[in-house]
Amino acid sequence: MATGRNHRPATSRSRGIPEATVARLPLYLRALTALSERSVPTVSSEELASAAGVNSAKLRKDFSYLGSYGTRGVGYDVEYLVYQISRELGLTQDWPVVIVGIGNLGAALANYGGFASRGFRVAALIDADPGLSGKPVAGIPVQHTDELEKIIDDNGVSIGVIATPAGAAQQVCDRLVAAGITSILNFAPTVLSVPEGVDVRKVDLSIELQILAFHEQRKAGEEPASAPEVDTAPPAAPPAVAVTKRPPESGPDGDLPAVMPA
Repeated sequence: MATGRNHRPATSRSRGIPEATVARLPLYLRALTALSERSVPTVSSEELASAAGVNSAKLRKDFSYLGSYGTRGVGYDVEYLVYQISRELGLTQDWPVVIVGIGNLGAALANYGGFASRGFRVAALIDADPGLSGKPVAGIPVQHTDELEKIIDDNGVSIGVIATPAGAAQQVCDRLVAAGITSILNFAPTVLSVPEGVDVRKVDLSIELQILAFHEQRKAGEEPASAPEVDTAPPAAPPAVAVTKRPPESGPDGDLPAVMPA
Protein backbone atom coordinates (compact mmCIF):
# COMPACT_ATOMS: atom_id res chain seq x y z
CA MET A 1 0.00 0.00 0.00
CA ALA A 2 1.36 3.39 -0.94
CA THR A 3 2.10 5.95 1.75
CA GLY A 4 0.74 9.48 1.80
CA ARG A 5 3.98 11.27 0.97
CA ASN A 6 5.17 8.92 -1.74
CA HIS A 7 1.97 8.73 -3.77
CA ARG A 8 -0.66 11.43 -4.06
CA PRO A 9 -3.78 10.81 -6.17
CA ALA A 10 -5.66 13.54 -7.98
CA THR A 11 -7.09 15.58 -5.16
CA SER A 12 -10.71 16.64 -4.77
CA ARG A 13 -9.55 20.22 -5.22
CA SER A 14 -7.95 19.45 -8.60
CA ARG A 15 -11.02 17.46 -9.66
CA GLY A 16 -13.30 20.44 -9.02
CA ILE A 17 -15.23 19.00 -6.07
CA PRO A 18 -16.54 21.82 -3.83
CA GLU A 19 -15.11 22.01 -0.31
CA ALA A 20 -18.64 21.75 1.14
CA THR A 21 -19.07 18.43 -0.67
CA VAL A 22 -15.68 17.21 0.55
CA ALA A 23 -16.74 18.04 4.11
CA ARG A 24 -19.83 15.84 3.73
CA LEU A 25 -18.06 12.83 2.19
CA PRO A 26 -16.90 11.48 5.60
CA LEU A 27 -20.52 11.65 6.80
CA TYR A 28 -21.66 9.55 3.86
CA LEU A 29 -18.77 7.13 4.37
CA ARG A 30 -19.61 6.65 8.03
CA ALA A 31 -23.25 5.88 7.21
CA LEU A 32 -22.26 3.57 4.34
CA THR A 33 -19.75 1.71 6.50
CA ALA A 34 -22.49 1.02 9.05
CA LEU A 35 -24.71 -0.34 6.27
CA SER A 36 -21.84 -2.46 4.93
CA GLU A 37 -21.25 -3.95 8.36
CA ARG A 38 -24.90 -5.03 8.38
CA SER A 39 -24.48 -6.56 4.89
CA VAL A 40 -26.99 -4.14 3.33
CA PRO A 41 -26.38 -4.35 -0.47
CA THR A 42 -28.11 -1.18 -1.70
CA VAL A 43 -29.48 2.02 -0.25
CA SER A 44 -31.76 4.74 -1.60
CA SER A 45 -30.69 8.37 -1.65
CA GLU A 46 -33.42 9.20 0.87
CA GLU A 47 -32.28 6.51 3.33
CA LEU A 48 -28.61 7.41 3.04
CA ALA A 49 -29.32 11.15 3.28
CA SER A 50 -31.32 10.57 6.46
CA ALA A 51 -28.52 8.47 7.97
CA ALA A 52 -25.95 11.14 7.09
CA GLY A 53 -28.10 14.06 8.28
CA VAL A 54 -28.48 15.86 4.94
CA ASN A 55 -31.28 16.20 2.40
CA SER A 56 -31.49 13.76 -0.51
CA ALA A 57 -31.19 16.45 -3.22
CA LYS A 58 -27.87 17.62 -1.75
CA LEU A 59 -26.66 14.02 -1.52
CA ARG A 60 -27.45 13.32 -5.17
CA LYS A 61 -25.66 16.51 -6.17
CA ASP A 62 -22.62 15.56 -4.10
CA PHE A 63 -22.46 12.08 -5.62
CA SER A 64 -22.71 13.52 -9.13
CA TYR A 65 -19.24 15.00 -8.56
CA LEU A 66 -17.99 11.45 -8.00
CA GLY A 67 -19.67 10.25 -11.19
CA SER A 68 -22.09 8.11 -9.19
CA TYR A 69 -25.78 8.47 -10.01
CA GLY A 70 -27.31 5.28 -8.62
CA THR A 71 -29.94 3.17 -10.34
CA ARG A 72 -33.59 4.25 -10.48
CA GLY A 73 -35.72 1.94 -8.37
CA VAL A 74 -32.65 0.25 -6.88
CA GLY A 75 -30.52 2.98 -5.32
CA TYR A 76 -26.79 3.01 -4.73
CA ASP A 77 -24.50 0.00 -4.40
CA VAL A 78 -23.19 0.28 -0.83
CA GLU A 79 -19.82 -1.45 -1.31
CA TYR A 80 -19.04 0.46 -4.48
CA LEU A 81 -19.86 3.79 -2.84
CA VAL A 82 -17.63 2.91 0.12
CA TYR A 83 -14.81 2.30 -2.33
CA GLN A 84 -15.53 5.45 -4.37
CA ILE A 85 -15.63 7.77 -1.36
CA SER A 86 -12.64 6.10 0.32
CA ARG A 87 -10.63 6.54 -2.86
CA GLU A 88 -11.69 10.18 -3.20
CA LEU A 89 -10.73 10.91 0.40
CA GLY A 90 -7.38 9.17 -0.05
CA LEU A 91 -8.22 6.43 2.42
CA THR A 92 -7.08 3.62 0.16
CA GLN A 93 -3.51 4.67 1.09
CA ASP A 94 -1.55 4.38 4.30
CA TRP A 95 -1.35 7.77 6.01
CA PRO A 96 1.27 7.86 8.79
CA VAL A 97 0.41 10.42 11.47
CA VAL A 98 2.41 11.93 14.33
CA ILE A 99 0.73 13.20 17.48
CA VAL A 100 2.60 15.96 19.32
CA GLY A 101 1.63 16.55 22.93
CA ILE A 102 0.89 13.40 24.93
CA GLY A 103 -1.11 14.79 27.80
CA ASN A 104 -4.61 13.55 28.57
CA LEU A 105 -5.97 14.55 25.17
CA GLY A 106 -2.97 13.30 23.20
CA ALA A 107 -3.06 9.97 25.02
CA ALA A 108 -6.78 9.65 24.31
CA LEU A 109 -6.15 10.29 20.62
CA ALA A 110 -3.36 7.71 20.60
CA ASN A 111 -5.77 5.15 22.05
CA TYR A 112 -8.53 5.95 19.53
CA GLY A 113 -9.14 2.81 17.50
CA GLY A 114 -10.83 4.62 14.64
CA PHE A 115 -7.59 5.82 13.06
CA ALA A 116 -6.38 2.44 11.81
CA SER A 117 -9.77 1.40 10.43
CA ARG A 118 -9.92 4.59 8.35
CA GLY A 119 -6.49 4.46 6.76
CA PHE A 120 -4.44 6.36 9.36
CA ARG A 121 -1.49 4.85 11.17
CA VAL A 122 -0.09 6.55 14.27
CA ALA A 123 3.59 6.46 13.39
CA ALA A 124 4.91 8.29 16.44
CA LEU A 125 3.96 10.00 19.69
CA ILE A 126 6.05 13.06 20.56
CA ASP A 127 6.25 15.14 23.74
CA ALA A 128 8.59 17.74 25.23
CA ASP A 129 8.55 16.14 28.69
CA PRO A 130 11.72 14.05 29.15
CA GLY A 131 9.91 12.05 31.81
CA LEU A 132 7.56 10.61 29.16
CA SER A 133 10.30 9.52 26.77
CA GLY A 134 10.26 5.78 26.24
CA LYS A 135 6.97 5.27 28.08
CA PRO A 136 4.43 3.36 25.97
CA VAL A 137 1.03 4.89 25.24
CA ALA A 138 -1.36 2.69 23.28
CA GLY A 139 1.60 0.38 22.72
CA ILE A 140 3.75 3.13 21.15
CA PRO A 141 6.78 4.54 23.02
CA VAL A 142 6.73 8.31 23.43
CA GLN A 143 9.66 10.12 21.80
CA HIS A 144 11.12 13.51 22.67
CA THR A 145 10.50 16.59 20.54
CA ASP A 146 14.24 16.83 19.86
CA GLU A 147 13.72 13.94 17.42
CA LEU A 148 10.67 15.44 15.67
CA GLU A 149 12.27 16.23 12.32
CA LYS A 150 14.03 12.84 12.07
CA ILE A 151 10.82 11.00 12.98
CA ILE A 152 8.85 12.80 10.27
CA ASP A 153 11.50 12.14 7.67
CA ASP A 154 12.00 8.47 8.61
CA ASN A 155 8.28 7.70 8.53
CA GLY A 156 7.32 9.79 5.51
CA VAL A 157 4.73 11.67 7.55
CA SER A 158 2.62 14.40 5.94
CA ILE A 159 -0.10 14.75 8.60
CA GLY A 160 0.58 16.08 12.09
CA VAL A 161 -1.76 16.28 15.08
CA ILE A 162 -1.13 19.03 17.64
CA ALA A 163 -2.49 18.34 21.12
CA THR A 164 -0.18 20.65 23.07
CA PRO A 165 -1.10 23.57 25.33
CA ALA A 166 -1.94 26.74 23.40
CA GLY A 167 1.37 28.45 24.23
CA ALA A 168 3.46 25.75 22.56
CA ALA A 169 1.23 25.09 19.55
CA GLN A 170 2.62 27.68 17.09
CA GLN A 171 6.24 26.68 17.72
CA VAL A 172 5.34 23.01 17.21
CA CYS A 173 3.40 23.95 14.08
CA ASP A 174 6.40 25.82 12.65
CA ARG A 175 8.66 22.83 13.23
CA LEU A 176 6.17 20.44 11.66
CA VAL A 177 5.85 22.60 8.56
CA ALA A 178 9.62 23.05 8.27
CA ALA A 179 10.01 19.27 8.48
CA GLY A 180 7.65 18.72 5.55
CA ILE A 181 4.21 18.38 7.18
CA THR A 182 1.54 19.76 4.83
CA SER A 183 -1.64 18.95 6.81
CA ILE A 184 -2.27 19.67 10.48
CA LEU A 185 -5.12 18.72 12.79
CA ASN A 186 -5.03 21.23 15.63
CA PHE A 187 -6.58 20.49 19.01
CA ALA A 188 -4.79 23.33 20.79
CA PRO A 189 -7.11 26.24 21.72
CA THR A 190 -5.37 28.76 19.47
CA VAL A 191 -5.30 29.87 15.84
CA LEU A 192 -2.22 28.71 13.95
CA SER A 193 -0.43 30.72 11.27
CA VAL A 194 0.75 28.54 8.37
CA PRO A 195 2.18 29.25 4.91
CA GLU A 196 0.22 28.73 1.72
CA GLY A 197 -0.05 25.09 0.77
CA VAL A 198 -0.47 23.86 4.35
CA ASP A 199 -3.98 22.81 5.39
CA VAL A 200 -5.12 23.19 9.00
CA ARG A 201 -8.27 21.74 10.52
CA LYS A 202 -9.09 23.03 13.99
CA VAL A 203 -10.97 21.06 16.62
CA ASP A 204 -11.86 23.18 19.66
CA LEU A 205 -14.04 21.33 22.14
CA SER A 206 -14.61 24.42 24.30
CA ILE A 207 -16.01 26.36 21.32
CA GLU A 208 -18.37 23.51 20.48
CA LEU A 209 -19.59 23.45 24.08
CA GLN A 210 -20.09 27.23 24.04
CA ILE A 211 -22.21 26.93 20.89
CA LEU A 212 -24.31 24.25 22.59
CA ALA A 213 -24.67 26.52 25.63
CA PHE A 214 -25.96 29.28 23.34
CA HIS A 215 -28.61 26.97 21.92
CA GLU A 216 -29.59 25.75 25.40
CA GLN A 217 -30.02 29.34 26.56
CA ARG A 218 -32.09 30.16 23.49
CA LYS A 219 -34.31 27.12 24.04
CA ALA A 220 -34.80 28.11 27.67
CA GLY A 221 -35.80 31.64 26.59
CA GLU A 222 -38.35 30.28 24.12
CA GLU A 223 -40.25 28.18 26.67
CA PRO A 224 -43.93 29.22 26.64
CA ALA A 225 -44.95 31.59 29.42
CA SER A 226 -47.36 30.25 32.06
CA ALA A 227 -51.00 30.58 31.10
CA PRO A 228 -52.77 33.66 32.53
CA GLU A 229 -55.12 33.14 35.45
CA VAL A 230 -58.71 32.54 34.39
CA ASP A 231 -61.52 34.36 36.22
CA THR A 232 -64.15 31.71 36.97
CA ALA A 233 -66.72 34.16 38.38
CA PRO A 234 -69.97 34.28 36.39
CA PRO A 235 -70.14 37.18 33.93
CA ALA A 236 -71.85 40.30 35.13
CA ALA A 237 -75.29 40.99 33.77
CA PRO A 238 -75.28 43.46 30.89
CA PRO A 239 -76.38 46.97 31.81
CA ALA A 240 -80.07 47.74 31.40
CA VAL A 241 -80.92 49.65 28.27
CA ALA A 242 -83.82 52.09 28.40
CA VAL A 243 -86.22 51.58 25.51
CA THR A 244 -88.58 54.34 24.45
CA LYS A 245 -91.59 53.15 22.54
CA ARG A 246 -92.59 55.27 19.57
CA PRO A 247 -95.72 54.92 17.48
CA PRO A 248 -95.04 53.74 13.95
CA GLU A 249 -94.67 56.47 11.40
CA SER A 250 -97.43 56.75 8.86
CA GLY A 251 -96.99 56.85 5.15
CA PRO A 252 -98.29 59.67 3.05
CA ASP A 253 -101.80 58.18 3.15
CA GLY A 254 -101.69 57.45 6.84
CA ASP A 255 -100.78 53.80 6.22
CA LEU A 256 -97.66 51.99 7.52
CA PRO A 257 -94.51 52.54 5.44
CA ALA A 258 -94.11 50.27 2.45
CA VAL A 259 -90.69 49.13 3.68
CA MET A 260 -90.38 48.27 7.35
CA PRO A 261 -86.96 48.49 8.98
CA ALA A 262 -85.44 45.05 9.58
